[in-house]
Amino acid sequence: MKINKRCESRGVEMATGPVLEIKNLSKKYDDVAALHDVSFSVNKGELVVILGPSGSGKSTLLMSIAGFVKPDSGSIILNGTRINDVPPYRRNVGVVFQSMALFPNMNVFDNIAYPLKIRKMDKGEIKKRVERMLEIVGLSGLGSRRITQLSGGQQQRVAIARTLVFEPSILLLDEPLGALDRKLREEMQGEIKKIHDRVGATTLLVTHDQEEAMVMGDRILVINCGKIEQMGTPEEIYNSPKTLFVSEFIGTTNIFKGTAVKEAGKTIFKADEGFILPVAEEVKGAGYASVKAENIKLFKSRQQAGAFALEATVTQNFFSGNNIKYELDLKGVLVKVIDREPKEIFKQGQKVYLKISPEHVKWFPK
Repeated sequence: MKINKRCESRGVEMATGPVLEIKNLSKKYDDVAALHDVSFSVNKGELVVILGPSGSGKSTLLMSIAGFVKPDSGSIILNGTRINDVPPYRRNVGVVFQSMALFPNMNVFDNIAYPLKIRKMDKGEIKKRVERMLEIVGLSGLGSRRITQLSGGQQQRVAIARTLVFEPSILLLDEPLGALDRKLREEMQGEIKKIHDRVGATTLLVTHDQEEAMVMGDRILVINCGKIEQMGTPEEIYNSPKTLFVSEFIGTTNIFKGTAVKEAGKTIFKADEGFILPVAEEVKGAGYASVKAENIKLFKSRQQAGAFALEATVTQNFFSGNNIKYELDLKGVLVKVIDREPKEIFKQGQKVYLKISPEHVKWFPK
Protein backbone atom coordinates (compact mmCIF):
# COMPACT_ATOMS: atom_id res chain seq x y z
CA MET A 1 0.00 0.00 0.00
CA LYS A 2 1.40 3.38 -1.04
CA ILE A 3 0.90 6.35 1.28
CA ASN A 4 1.53 9.50 -0.77
CA LYS A 5 1.41 12.65 1.32
CA ARG A 6 1.08 15.71 -0.96
CA CYS A 7 1.98 19.22 -0.13
CA GLU A 8 -0.19 21.87 -1.08
CA SER A 9 25.15 44.76 7.12
CA ARG A 10 27.50 43.22 9.47
CA GLY A 11 29.80 40.22 9.49
CA VAL A 12 29.44 37.01 11.47
CA GLU A 13 31.46 36.59 14.64
CA MET A 14 32.61 33.29 16.12
CA ALA A 15 30.92 31.93 19.24
CA THR A 16 30.59 28.72 21.21
CA GLY A 17 27.77 26.18 20.75
CA PRO A 18 26.36 24.74 17.50
CA VAL A 19 27.67 26.24 14.27
CA LEU A 20 24.15 26.56 12.89
CA GLU A 21 20.82 26.88 14.68
CA ILE A 22 17.50 27.10 12.90
CA LYS A 23 14.66 28.23 15.16
CA ASN A 24 10.98 28.13 14.15
CA LEU A 25 11.70 28.98 10.51
CA SER A 26 8.64 29.45 8.28
CA LYS A 27 8.20 30.50 4.65
CA LYS A 28 5.10 30.71 2.45
CA TYR A 29 4.76 31.10 -1.31
CA ASP A 30 1.24 32.48 -1.78
CA ASP A 31 -0.88 30.04 0.25
CA VAL A 32 1.61 27.16 0.18
CA ALA A 33 3.80 26.64 3.25
CA ALA A 34 7.27 25.80 1.92
CA LEU A 35 8.62 25.71 5.49
CA HIS A 36 6.56 25.39 8.65
CA ASP A 37 8.11 26.02 12.07
CA VAL A 38 11.40 24.25 11.23
CA SER A 39 13.93 23.95 14.07
CA PHE A 40 17.23 22.05 14.25
CA SER A 41 20.95 22.58 14.85
CA VAL A 42 24.20 21.47 13.21
CA ASN A 43 27.36 20.85 15.21
CA LYS A 44 30.89 21.79 14.18
CA GLY A 45 32.34 19.36 11.64
CA GLU A 46 29.06 17.54 11.00
CA LEU A 47 27.79 16.53 7.57
CA VAL A 48 24.01 16.74 7.82
CA VAL A 49 21.89 15.64 4.86
CA ILE A 50 18.51 17.28 4.23
CA LEU A 51 16.45 14.54 2.59
CA GLY A 52 12.98 14.79 1.10
CA PRO A 53 10.90 14.43 -2.07
CA SER A 54 10.50 17.18 -4.67
CA GLY A 55 8.59 20.13 -3.26
CA SER A 56 9.28 19.19 0.35
CA GLY A 57 11.01 22.49 1.18
CA LYS A 58 14.60 21.29 1.36
CA SER A 59 15.99 23.75 -1.22
CA THR A 60 13.98 26.62 0.29
CA LEU A 61 15.57 25.78 3.64
CA LEU A 62 19.08 25.74 2.17
CA MET A 63 18.57 28.98 0.21
CA SER A 64 17.20 30.67 3.35
CA ILE A 65 20.42 29.79 5.17
CA ALA A 66 22.46 31.07 2.22
CA GLY A 67 20.51 34.34 2.20
CA PHE A 68 18.87 33.99 -1.23
CA VAL A 69 15.39 33.41 0.25
CA LYS A 70 13.98 35.58 3.05
CA PRO A 71 11.94 33.57 5.59
CA ASP A 72 8.66 34.99 6.88
CA SER A 73 9.50 34.23 10.51
CA GLY A 74 12.01 32.43 12.68
CA SER A 75 15.76 32.77 13.17
CA ILE A 76 18.91 31.60 11.38
CA ILE A 77 21.82 31.68 13.83
CA LEU A 78 25.37 31.13 12.57
CA ASN A 79 28.16 30.92 15.14
CA GLY A 80 25.90 32.51 17.73
CA THR A 81 24.82 35.46 15.58
CA ARG A 82 21.36 35.90 14.03
CA ILE A 83 21.98 36.42 10.31
CA ASN A 84 18.46 36.87 8.90
CA ASP A 85 19.27 40.46 7.89
CA VAL A 86 22.89 39.84 6.86
CA PRO A 87 23.32 39.89 3.04
CA PRO A 88 24.52 36.64 1.41
CA TYR A 89 28.01 37.92 0.66
CA ARG A 90 28.58 38.78 4.34
CA ARG A 91 27.40 35.48 5.83
CA ASN A 92 30.63 33.52 5.31
CA VAL A 93 28.57 30.70 3.83
CA GLY A 94 29.78 28.59 0.90
CA VAL A 95 27.25 27.28 -1.63
CA VAL A 96 27.69 24.62 -4.32
CA PHE A 97 24.79 24.42 -6.77
CA GLN A 98 23.85 21.44 -8.93
CA SER A 99 24.83 23.49 -12.00
CA MET A 100 28.25 24.13 -10.34
CA ALA A 101 28.30 27.69 -11.84
CA LEU A 102 31.98 27.51 -12.84
CA PHE A 103 33.54 30.17 -15.07
CA PRO A 104 34.31 28.55 -18.47
CA ASN A 105 36.61 31.43 -19.47
CA MET A 106 38.90 30.76 -16.48
CA ASN A 107 41.22 27.85 -15.82
CA VAL A 108 40.94 25.61 -12.77
CA PHE A 109 43.34 27.68 -10.65
CA ASP A 110 41.54 30.96 -11.34
CA ASN A 111 38.11 29.43 -10.67
CA ILE A 112 39.23 28.27 -7.25
CA ALA A 113 41.09 31.53 -6.56
CA TYR A 114 38.12 33.74 -7.50
CA PRO A 115 36.54 34.12 -4.02
CA LEU A 116 39.98 34.94 -2.58
CA LYS A 117 40.68 37.57 -5.23
CA ILE A 118 37.41 39.41 -4.58
CA ARG A 119 38.38 39.41 -0.90
CA LYS A 120 41.65 41.09 -2.01
CA MET A 121 43.83 38.43 -0.42
CA ASP A 122 47.62 38.50 -0.84
CA LYS A 123 48.79 36.71 -4.02
CA GLY A 124 51.15 34.47 -2.08
CA GLU A 125 48.38 33.37 0.26
CA ILE A 126 46.05 32.78 -2.70
CA LYS A 127 48.60 30.52 -4.39
CA LYS A 128 49.18 28.61 -1.16
CA ARG A 129 45.48 28.07 -0.48
CA VAL A 130 44.57 27.10 -4.04
CA GLU A 131 47.40 24.57 -4.32
CA ARG A 132 46.35 23.06 -0.99
CA MET A 133 42.75 22.75 -2.19
CA LEU A 134 43.86 21.18 -5.47
CA GLU A 135 45.73 18.56 -3.46
CA ILE A 136 42.79 17.94 -1.13
CA VAL A 137 40.27 17.40 -3.96
CA GLY A 138 42.67 15.26 -5.98
CA LEU A 139 43.38 17.72 -8.80
CA SER A 140 47.07 18.47 -8.19
CA GLY A 141 48.80 19.53 -11.41
CA LEU A 142 45.55 20.46 -13.17
CA GLY A 143 45.47 24.13 -12.20
CA SER A 144 46.15 25.33 -15.75
CA ARG A 145 43.42 23.17 -17.32
CA ARG A 146 40.36 24.79 -18.85
CA ILE A 147 37.05 23.90 -17.22
CA THR A 148 35.82 22.46 -20.52
CA GLN A 149 38.72 19.98 -20.48
CA LEU A 150 37.52 18.36 -17.24
CA SER A 151 35.12 15.50 -16.65
CA GLY A 152 31.87 16.07 -14.77
CA GLY A 153 33.37 14.64 -11.60
CA GLN A 154 36.45 16.84 -11.88
CA GLN A 155 34.30 19.93 -12.41
CA GLN A 156 32.34 19.06 -9.28
CA ARG A 157 35.62 18.89 -7.32
CA VAL A 158 36.60 22.33 -8.62
CA ALA A 159 33.24 23.71 -7.46
CA ILE A 160 33.75 22.24 -4.00
CA ALA A 161 37.36 23.49 -3.83
CA ARG A 162 36.27 27.01 -4.83
CA THR A 163 33.72 27.00 -2.02
CA LEU A 164 36.06 25.61 0.64
CA VAL A 165 39.08 27.77 -0.22
CA PHE A 166 37.82 30.84 1.69
CA GLU A 167 37.09 28.69 4.78
CA PRO A 168 33.33 29.29 5.15
CA SER A 169 31.61 28.75 8.49
CA ILE A 170 29.31 26.24 6.78
CA LEU A 171 29.25 24.56 3.37
CA LEU A 172 25.86 24.22 1.63
CA LEU A 173 25.51 21.66 -1.17
CA ASP A 174 22.28 21.79 -3.19
CA GLU A 175 21.83 18.46 -5.02
CA PRO A 176 25.54 18.60 -5.99
CA LEU A 177 25.52 15.21 -7.74
CA GLY A 178 22.16 15.46 -9.48
CA ALA A 179 23.61 16.08 -12.95
CA LEU A 180 26.04 13.13 -12.85
CA ASP A 181 25.41 9.62 -14.15
CA ARG A 182 24.86 6.83 -11.62
CA LYS A 183 28.40 5.39 -11.62
CA LEU A 184 30.08 8.80 -11.32
CA ARG A 185 27.50 9.84 -8.73
CA GLU A 186 28.42 6.87 -6.53
CA GLU A 187 32.14 7.65 -6.92
CA MET A 188 31.61 11.30 -6.00
CA GLN A 189 29.60 10.37 -2.90
CA GLY A 190 32.74 8.75 -1.54
CA GLU A 191 34.96 11.60 -2.71
CA ILE A 192 32.84 14.30 -1.07
CA LYS A 193 32.75 12.28 2.15
CA LYS A 194 36.56 11.94 2.09
CA ILE A 195 37.02 15.67 1.44
CA HIS A 196 34.63 16.49 4.27
CA ASP A 197 36.38 14.15 6.70
CA ARG A 198 39.77 15.60 5.80
CA VAL A 199 38.82 19.29 5.92
CA GLY A 200 36.30 18.98 8.76
CA ALA A 201 33.97 21.53 7.19
CA THR A 202 30.52 21.82 8.74
CA THR A 203 28.24 20.81 5.87
CA LEU A 204 24.58 20.73 4.89
CA LEU A 205 23.79 18.67 1.78
CA VAL A 206 20.40 18.57 0.08
CA THR A 207 19.26 15.47 -1.83
CA HIS A 208 16.14 13.52 -2.74
CA ASP A 209 18.19 10.30 -3.01
CA GLN A 210 17.78 8.19 0.14
CA GLU A 211 20.79 5.99 -0.65
CA GLU A 212 22.98 9.06 -1.08
CA ALA A 213 21.75 10.37 2.27
CA MET A 214 22.51 7.07 4.01
CA VAL A 215 26.02 6.85 2.57
CA MET A 216 27.07 10.44 3.21
CA GLY A 217 25.30 11.79 6.27
CA ASP A 218 26.50 11.84 9.86
CA ARG A 219 22.87 12.73 10.53
CA ILE A 220 19.85 12.96 8.25
CA LEU A 221 17.03 15.48 8.47
CA VAL A 222 13.93 14.12 6.71
CA ILE A 223 11.60 16.88 5.55
CA ASN A 224 8.16 16.62 3.93
CA CYS A 225 5.64 19.33 3.06
CA GLY A 226 7.82 21.90 4.82
CA LYS A 227 7.91 20.06 8.14
CA ILE A 228 10.64 17.99 9.77
CA GLU A 229 9.52 14.37 10.00
CA GLN A 230 12.62 13.10 11.82
CA MET A 231 16.30 13.87 12.42
CA GLY A 232 18.84 11.25 13.44
CA THR A 233 21.72 9.03 12.36
CA PRO A 234 21.27 6.91 9.22
CA GLU A 235 20.80 3.87 11.45
CA GLU A 236 18.11 5.60 13.52
CA ILE A 237 16.27 6.85 10.46
CA TYR A 238 16.31 3.44 8.79
CA ASN A 239 15.70 1.11 11.73
CA SER A 240 13.58 3.31 14.01
CA PRO A 241 11.36 5.56 11.86
CA LYS A 242 9.22 7.93 13.93
CA THR A 243 6.52 8.53 11.32
CA LEU A 244 4.76 6.55 8.60
CA PHE A 245 6.24 8.87 5.97
CA VAL A 246 9.82 8.18 7.08
CA SER A 247 9.15 4.44 7.24
CA GLU A 248 7.87 4.41 3.67
CA PHE A 249 10.29 6.95 2.18
CA ILE A 250 13.44 5.22 3.42
CA GLY A 251 14.23 1.86 1.85
CA THR A 252 11.82 -0.50 0.11
CA THR A 253 8.86 -0.74 2.47
CA ASN A 254 5.52 -2.55 2.55
CA ILE A 255 2.66 -0.65 4.19
CA PHE A 256 -0.49 -2.50 5.30
CA LYS A 257 -3.69 -0.90 6.61
CA GLY A 258 -5.57 -2.52 9.47
CA THR A 259 -6.05 -2.72 13.24
CA ALA A 260 -3.75 -3.71 16.11
CA VAL A 261 -5.43 -5.79 18.84
CA LYS A 262 -4.39 -7.93 21.78
CA GLU A 263 -5.30 -11.64 21.73
CA ALA A 264 -4.14 -14.30 24.19
CA GLY A 265 -1.75 -11.80 25.74
CA LYS A 266 -0.02 -10.98 22.42
CA THR A 267 -0.36 -8.02 20.09
CA ILE A 268 -1.30 -8.82 16.51
CA PHE A 269 -2.09 -6.69 13.47
CA LYS A 270 -5.19 -7.63 11.51
CA ALA A 271 -4.86 -6.32 7.97
CA ASP A 272 -8.02 -5.14 6.23
CA GLU A 273 -7.47 -7.90 3.65
CA GLY A 274 -7.72 -10.60 6.32
CA PHE A 275 -4.14 -11.69 7.04
CA ILE A 276 -2.43 -11.36 10.44
CA LEU A 277 1.02 -10.06 11.43
CA PRO A 278 2.69 -10.44 14.84
CA VAL A 279 3.69 -7.16 16.54
CA ALA A 280 6.35 -6.78 19.25
CA GLU A 281 5.07 -3.38 20.44
CA GLU A 282 2.21 -2.92 22.91
CA VAL A 283 -0.15 -1.01 20.60
CA LYS A 284 -3.81 -1.00 19.68
CA GLY A 285 -6.28 0.62 17.35
CA ALA A 286 -6.59 1.42 13.66
CA GLY A 287 -3.36 2.19 11.85
CA TYR A 288 -0.66 0.93 9.54
CA ALA A 289 1.92 -1.86 9.75
CA SER A 290 5.26 -1.22 8.05
CA VAL A 291 7.68 -3.99 7.04
CA LYS A 292 10.97 -3.52 5.16
CA ALA A 293 11.32 -5.72 2.08
CA GLU A 294 14.54 -7.37 3.31
CA ASN A 295 12.88 -8.40 6.59
CA ILE A 296 10.47 -10.78 4.86
CA LYS A 297 11.74 -14.36 4.47
CA LEU A 298 10.37 -16.77 1.85
CA PHE A 299 9.93 -20.54 2.22
CA LYS A 300 8.50 -23.37 0.14
CA SER A 301 6.27 -24.75 2.90
CA ARG A 302 4.07 -23.38 5.66
CA GLN A 303 5.90 -25.58 8.17
CA GLN A 304 9.25 -23.96 7.31
CA ALA A 305 7.79 -20.47 7.71
CA GLY A 306 6.38 -21.31 11.14
CA ALA A 307 3.71 -19.46 13.11
CA PHE A 308 1.91 -16.61 11.32
CA ALA A 309 3.04 -17.98 7.93
CA LEU A 310 1.38 -16.12 5.06
CA GLU A 311 0.67 -17.79 1.72
CA ALA A 312 1.38 -15.70 -1.38
CA THR A 313 2.13 -16.09 -5.08
CA VAL A 314 5.22 -14.82 -6.91
CA THR A 315 4.18 -12.39 -9.65
CA GLN A 316 7.66 -11.08 -10.58
CA ASN A 317 11.28 -11.77 -9.76
CA PHE A 318 14.27 -9.60 -10.57
CA PHE A 319 17.85 -10.91 -10.39
CA SER A 320 20.34 -8.13 -9.66
CA GLY A 321 23.60 -9.93 -8.91
CA ASN A 322 23.93 -9.97 -5.14
CA ASN A 323 20.22 -10.12 -4.39
CA ILE A 324 16.84 -11.11 -5.80
CA LYS A 325 13.82 -8.83 -5.66
CA TYR A 326 10.33 -10.28 -5.65
CA GLU A 327 6.83 -8.95 -6.11
CA LEU A 328 4.17 -11.13 -4.49
CA ASP A 329 0.38 -11.27 -4.45
CA LEU A 330 -0.87 -11.63 -0.86
CA LYS A 331 -4.67 -11.66 -0.85
CA GLY A 332 -4.68 -9.02 -3.56
CA VAL A 333 -2.00 -6.91 -1.88
CA LEU A 334 1.35 -6.22 -3.60
CA VAL A 335 4.21 -7.28 -1.32
CA LYS A 336 7.86 -6.49 -2.14
CA VAL A 337 10.64 -8.77 -0.89
CA ILE A 338 14.43 -8.44 -1.19
CA ASP A 339 16.42 -11.63 -0.64
CA ARG A 340 20.02 -10.59 0.05
CA GLU A 341 21.28 -14.16 0.62
CA PRO A 342 19.42 -16.18 -2.02
CA LYS A 343 19.79 -19.94 -1.81
CA GLU A 344 17.24 -20.51 -4.56
CA ILE A 345 15.12 -18.51 -6.95
CA PHE A 346 11.34 -18.73 -6.68
CA LYS A 347 9.69 -18.66 -10.10
CA GLN A 348 6.84 -16.54 -11.38
CA GLY A 349 3.53 -18.16 -10.42
CA GLN A 350 5.09 -20.23 -7.62
CA LYS A 351 3.36 -20.45 -4.25
CA VAL A 352 5.54 -19.29 -1.33
CA TYR A 353 5.14 -18.76 2.42
CA LEU A 354 6.20 -15.54 4.14
CA LYS A 355 7.79 -15.31 7.56
CA ILE A 356 7.70 -11.91 9.23
CA SER A 357 9.15 -11.68 12.73
CA PRO A 358 7.29 -9.39 15.19
CA GLU A 359 10.35 -7.16 15.82
CA HIS A 360 10.33 -6.23 12.12
CA VAL A 361 6.74 -4.96 12.15
CA LYS A 362 6.52 -1.22 12.86
CA TRP A 363 3.07 0.13 13.76
CA PHE A 364 1.82 3.67 13.19
CA PRO A 365 -1.55 5.06 14.31
CA LYS A 366 -4.06 6.16 11.70
